[in-house]
Amino acid sequence: MNKKSGSSLLPVKRNILLTVSFLLLINFMGSASDLSPALPADSLIQGRWDLVINENGKQAPSWLEVYHSGNNWLVGYYVGIVGSARPISKINFTNNKISFTIPPQWEKETNDVSFEGTFQGDTLSGTLTAADGKTFNWSGHRAPSLHRTTAPVWGKPIKLFNGTNIDGWHAMGTNQWVVEAGVLRSPHSGANLVTDNTFDDFKLHIEFRCPAGSNSGIYLRGRYEVQIEDSKGKEPQKDLMGAIYGFLTPSEMAAKAAGEWQTYDITLIGRMVTIVANGKQIICNQAIPGITGGALDSREEAPGPIYIQGDHGPIEYRNIILTPGK
Repeated sequence: MNKKSGSSLLPVKRNILLTVSFLLLINFMGSASDLSPALPADSLIQGRWDLVINENGKQAPSWLEVYHSGNNWLVGYYVGIVGSARPISKINFTNNKISFTIPPQWEKETNDVSFEGTFQGDTLSGTLTAADGKTFNWSGHRAPSLHRTTAPVWGKPIKLFNGTNIDGWHAMGTNQWVVEAGVLRSPHSGANLVTDNTFDDFKLHIEFRCPAGSNSGIYLRGRYEVQIEDSKGKEPQKDLMGAIYGFLTPSEMAAKAAGEWQTYDITLIGRMVTIVANGKQIICNQAIPGITGGALDSREEAPGPIYIQGDHGPIEYRNIILTPGK
């Protein structure tokens, strides 16, 4: 081969090399697209978790939320055996092990609450050391989104309280509830009252009268408390009248004076709640993150009852009407 013919083949060789390189690149990109992207380890634990604590043979509902703060830290919220949602300033997560501590809330003791667990896919399990030093086992699974893809279709309204007796309800303990002149009344602290039937999505109208200094609450599906408290003249807070206890603060304080009849009109669709108090919309289609303190269970995927608190002081109710979703 002379120099002239050799030089004439250089562009051909160059084109072949470019073609081969291009094909190799395409093949690599196709293979790479089949691979799942590597996720930071702490992203696996992030989200909401419905938990159950084994409290001396009794199942106590609990809840945990884990999310990131900046680039390097995990923080969250926790609902335990007692109290409301508590902020967690730092959550440790290494080698599928999670741990954190939080100060006591309504407990009498002053010790921190210590939480440890193991992450396995969509489940968590571990131990909890309470403020009194007692240790309990717990387990849990990822909380459902409860997202609805279609608009609700409402059924016929149901009178949950017949104005005569507590048929359709049962007391969680020794019953102190009485019915007088169409009013359902708890004259003193005692048992909570729960509907026999359970519900999924619904609209609820309920009227109540709260004496000075007293406190009650309405639990939606038995898991999410709408707070009732003598709160007129106070700034809205997560634990006062109109709040989803520990989670959602109403936009304004719509409470009337103690001893006056007041109303709630509540719509619950999935996690989304709207509350109208005394004719004023105070919470507009906001998501309830998880169960509140005092919940009956943590099975958020299931229908649940309406239950009203009777263990925080005297309270009266009337005209309890629920419109279920079909």
